[in-house]
Amino acid sequence: MCDLYGAECWPTKRRHVQQLSVAEMRMLRWFCGHTRRDRVRNEIIRDRVGVAPIDEKLTQHRLRWLPVRNGVLEWVDNVKRGRGRPKLTWDESVKRDLKDWNISKEIALDRSAWRLAINVPEP
Repeated sequence: MCDLYGAECWPTKRRHVQQLSVAEMRMLRWFCGHTRRDRVRNEIIRDRVGVAPIDEKLTQHRLRWLPVRNGVLEWVDNVKRGRGRPKLTWDESVKRDLKDWNISKEIALDRSAWRLAINVPEP
């Protein structure tokens, strides 16, 4: 479930997603030859370049790695947690993504239907 360096194990924080979004828009503006002073909306630039928002693409890539073994989804639910606010785990972020996108876990068993369900089309 984790890649070699463990980068896929930790969920992305909202702050990191926001920083990625800002960096992406900087590059897209530079690519189009616009500056912030030109006051061109982000949606217009995204449509012109044909790029989907980075947060949707991150969710798509996170859901792509959902582990399915022998026709059963693997969830680890019996984890002892300490006091205080629990840290967001990769499993919990995947469950949240499934809930946000209204995707059932049974679709994951049919991988072709799964790829269609998690696909984020480029505009």
